[in-house]
Amino acid sequence: MKRTLFAFALVLGLLWPGVAQSAARVDGRVVLIGVPGLQWSDLSPGGTPNLWRLATQSAIGSLSVRAVGRVTCPYDGWLTISAGVRSAVGYGCGLPPLPESDGTSAVIPGYGYLRDVAGQRNAGALGDAVHAAGECTLAIGPGAALALADRSGRVDVYAPSPAQIRSGVLTRCRVIAVDVDDLIRPYITDGRLPKVEERLTPQQRAAALRLADAKAGAVLSVLPKDARVLLAGLSDHGVDPHLRVAMMRDGDLSGRFLGAASTHRDDITILPDVTATMLSLAGVEAPPGIVGLPWQASERRTGTTEAARADLEKADVAGQTIRSVGGVFFTSVAVLQVAFYLTAFLLLRRRRGLRRVRVASVALASVPASTYLVNLTPWQDVRTPLLALVGGIAGCALLLAAVALAGPWRRAPLGPLAVVAGVTAAVLAGDLLTGTTLQLNSVMGYSAVVGARYYGLGNIPFALFATSVLLLAATIAHRLTRGGHTGAAVTAVAVLGGFAMILGGWPGVGSDFGGVIAFVPGIAVTALLIAGRRVSIVKLGAFCVAGGVTVMGIAYLDYLRPPAFQTHLGRFVGQVFTGEAVEVIGRKLGAMLGTLLSPNLMPVVIAATAFLVYALLRPEQATAGVLPAAFAHSPALRAGLIGTLVSGVVGMLVNDSGAAVLSMALALAVPLTLSVGIRTLGGAPRYDDAGQEPASSSLVSRNS
Repeated sequence: MKRTLFAFALVLGLLWPGVAQSAARVDGRVVLIGVPGLQWSDLSPGGTPNLWRLATQSAIGSLSVRAVGRVTCPYDGWLTISAGVRSAVGYGCGLPPLPESDGTSAVIPGYGYLRDVAGQRNAGALGDAVHAAGECTLAIGPGAALALADRSGRVDVYAPSPAQIRSGVLTRCRVIAVDVDDLIRPYITDGRLPKVEERLTPQQRAAALRLADAKAGAVLSVLPKDARVLLAGLSDHGVDPHLRVAMMRDGDLSGRFLGAASTHRDDITILPDVTATMLSLAGVEAPPGIVGLPWQASERRTGTTEAARADLEKADVAGQTIRSVGGVFFTSVAVLQVAFYLTAFLLLRRRRGLRRVRVASVALASVPASTYLVNLTPWQDVRTPLLALVGGIAGCALLLAAVALAGPWRRAPLGPLAVVAGVTAAVLAGDLLTGTTLQLNSVMGYSAVVGARYYGLGNIPFALFATSVLLLAATIAHRLTRGGHTGAAVTAVAVLGGFAMILGGWPGVGSDFGGVIAFVPGIAVTALLIAGRRVSIVKLGAFCVAGGVTVMGIAYLDYLRPPAFQTHLGRFVGQVFTGEAVEVIGRKLGAMLGTLLSPNLMPVVIAATAFLVYALLRPEQATAGVLPAAFAHSPALRAGLIGTLVSGVVGMLVNDSGAAVLSMALALAVPLTLSVGIRTLGGAPRYDDAGQEPASSSLVSRNS
């Protein structure tokens, strides 16, 4: 038994480095300087000399300040530091409340509101952890007091500004926070952020920066020599979210980027990481509710500070561009998809323009992969990144479609489908194996500015990955079944699909919880249909349960690792044990239901579904028998399409992106299937109005 346990631990350690070790903590004094609203574009040697000097001495990176809402106000930012999880105060979002002094200490007024009304049960976790370790907290400014207050709302030592701190007081406590809010105050009206963007003039912004720089410089000049300094631009300042400044000065860290294991990026961190970093540097045990991980200086060098700042600015520009174009892009995709189905319906039922419809279907299916391929180009470096992005996506799509339609495989009905599906699957698989640099800041991926995900397989990429893998597997199975190797075809689907499923769900690689649940039934249904077996409702339900069991097994293995190495899969298991999982599931269910009313997603689902149903029920009236011709040519393709639909529907139900999963699966699968049917008609019989094959007829002469 001992040998078995030893072997299990050894294998687990090889699969997940760090399973037997924990994050090292070094006791010391840690100082957080919060400068809400600070961006890398604000810093310069002449305009902000104190902050620039700190940057040259520190590891530097981007801070994603996403808390709960789309925009993070200073109150929510400081509250998230206090809780160690993304938090929000609700209606009162704006500046943090002014503490009420009680001698040298202070109390946050109405602190019970956060837990009793706003539902922020973890508020005060940072302060409580420090007190539990026998240490005290020192706060300068209202935001700092909110961050360091314990669950009763009390901070041990408080001063409204650095000027009121007496000599020697800074050595009294080992956990210190400073609120430098000069940059945010010009944007605040009646204590709250504006409902519309209120931009300062360059002169006003420069004046606010000088005040913030002077206050931060005053704090830095009087800190004890043993202090480790964290600086964070921990909130937004208007209606537009941005990436903010993150710095860490702790010995010789200059010339390095600053990241965290929570984002799997060596230059991006999140707000809860600040809490974990403060506790780690102070040598205080982090309580179980903290979800962030300590900041880490990467091995990647920044070069000069100017060059590093330019790189971090470009990251914000890329995120801003993706955020601004996202809605327009998906609206355009919906319009193009609906227009395509209407045009295809009108042309195909009149038996005209088959070749044009085929070209359009392949080009449309080439768009998703192009949204990732464009990130191989430096589109964010040009003067007009938006035009470069849109032009790059269009260029990549046309190039991929041309390759699919012009190569020697063009004569085979499944040839273009195999090329587009194969490229899409290869791009996403390669991206997962190399750190997901293509999904980051892509219109069909995710962005650190939005802050919903930072690594792994996103929900829309999952839909495209599962669809492309199942269609590619069906193409391989088609070749094998035609040679009489049905067993090998089923094995090919299971192996290729299984590898892709594990890749998408493995912690630290794809880390996609819902994707595994949806992928398993899609693979199983495809394999069963290729084997000639029937799929019942009971079997389908069993496949979904198997998907849930599979992902919970993966998540439990992740949960066995130390908290510093867990992903959100392992943390979910912990939430199951604590009862918090019900709240998480409810939140995701609400988000999923909200997508069912999306004007960008549901038109794609409705148009594609209606086209499929009508084309199968009335093949001659709807599409001149295109889809039946495709399925008659390749029963394996029919199996792959049905598996894709199963995976898309289940994925819609178990992911918070909801309709986005099914709509993108349909957007890739249906046009490619249509292209197969059109090419097959070159040698396939015509179907009559009842969907029956006449004795002999051909559409070659009608459509050539």
